[in-house]
Amino acid sequence: MIRMLHQMGLRSNMMYGAGLLSIGASIASWFVSKQYERAGMDRADRWGLFIGEWAPTCFALGIALRMEELSEEMGHETPEFHEEGAEIRQPARTGM
Repeated sequence: MIRMLHQMGLRSNMMYGAGLLSIGASIASWFVSKQYERAGMDRADRWGLFIGEWAPTCFALGIALRMEELSEEMGHETPEFHEEGAEIRQPARTGM
């Protein structure tokens, strides 16, 4: 999925920006809802939390896309787990 998003032109800095915008929109929606709606503080809190929950998803997608960009820069494809005949590397036992 991440590779497909990358091929569609989505970049990590776009997702980081979307995460920051989500935080700002969360604060703005809480403030606007608190000031201009008669529903009270509970509704303002729900609006703020609803929009604020988008930020971690955007940041996580930004990190995944950055890893895809780095693998592309290094000239490596991302590893596939279903490759036949792939060696399984054992952890090094340094210091033992």
